[in-house]
Amino acid sequence: MSSHPYIEIVEYKTVGNNLRGFRLGAGLTQEEVARSIGVTRQTVIAMEKGNYVPSVLLALMTAKLFGRSVEELFYVIEPR
Repeated sequence: MSSHPYIEIVEYKTVGNNLRGFRLGAGLTQEEVARSIGVTRQTVIAMEKGNYVPSVLLALMTAKLFGRSVEELFYVIEPR
């Protein structure tokens, strides 16, 4: 924490996901998932690697594709 009373240090959180596991469990390719949710295969790769945090709409569409809740697919990673 900063010693200055008006400056607050913000600890950023990030989002993890179980997308790859659900995709493989469903027997789908990255391309099939991409087509189903209206994005590119590169976007699916980035989501699986945690390099892209989807919009709420994209998260909802992805969860619907797998018949899961958004919370089952995506989760918050607390800063260390």
